[in-house]
Amino acid sequence: MRRVKLRFAGLEVEFADRERALQQVLEWAEKGTWQPVVVFGPEGCGKTALLRQAAEVLREAGYAVFYLHPLDKVFRAEVEEADLKKAFLELAQRALAEDSLGRVAWAVFDFVREALKRRRRKIAVVADDVFQAIGLNQAAAYVKGLLNTIEHPTYDYENIVVLVATSEGLSRREIGRHRWASLMPMWNMSREGFAELYRQIPEPKPDVEEAWQWTGGNPWMLAQLRQAGWDAETITAQLAKAKRITADFIARWKKQIEEAVENPDALWGADASKELVDELEAKNLIVYDMYDRSEKLWIDQPPPEKDPEIGIGKYVAWQSPLHREAVKRALAKLA
Repeated sequence: MRRVKLRFAGLEVEFADRERALQQVLEWAEKGTWQPVVVFGPEGCGKTALLRQAAEVLREAGYAVFYLHPLDKVFRAEVEEADLKKAFLELAQRALAEDSLGRVAWAVFDFVREALKRRRRKIAVVADDVFQAIGLNQAAAYVKGLLNTIEHPTYDYENIVVLVATSEGLSRREIGRHRWASLMPMWNMSREGFAELYRQIPEPKPDVEEAWQWTGGNPWMLAQLRQAGWDAETITAQLAKAKRITADFIARWKKQIEEAVENPDALWGADASKELVDELEAKNLIVYDMYDRSEKLWIDQPPPEKDPEIGIGKYVAWQSPLHREAVKRALAKLA
């Protein structure tokens, strides 16, 4: 299959690794998805890259593909009918001009119906971070609409694949309250996959093991490090500011946060503060209630059962070592 080219850390790189994930996409292309597949995981773990590659895999498999990533302002309609493609792109341009990107996310239902009205075919919707565009309160309704597209189509289809990605722990919780989607976690890159991506970055750069210890395989964190001249202190300071890890926040739960920095599973169990967990999830600092490590439950390879060096527990994990380091920095300032 053709590997898509991606902008990464000021470079153009080739989509790297994720062999098992691509095999999963090929299986969906063959059988279809009986529910929308909602992919969640740490911010910057590579969901956007995977969905762009998945859209290419599905196109090569003969699917008409509607791809939308409102936050990046990227919309594509890979359909044979020129007028349908033009109408989709014109709608996206109007939505961009009017700062109403959520309109495109909702309009995709109409375009799928129109495409199937014209002829029976294989069709896919690949949607990245749409919940931020439409609002978290609409996430469950949007997923239900996608499920209805699969289960109760106005016009028959040959096969359908629906893939949606989100990094938001709270949207995962909102969607998980219903049985309208298959929620599948995705983790940062494996060591081997990370090394494959790292080789595409020119010298000078640190040893790959040092980069791994800082990022835990998170490609977005890797990009931030390169942009900062490999200065991890700069990145932790930026994260602390961006995530609003304030002195007040730390002081409120100081003891529990100190324990969680050493062992994220300290946030699991009856003694843990639900309010603290909610705050850490909302700030995209942790992934809570980690799935069992069965490969069938995960997109691509699951993380290890535990890895204290990079902040992975059995039930809770820091999104990357640098996320944990930003919290450590805030703790040190309060000492």
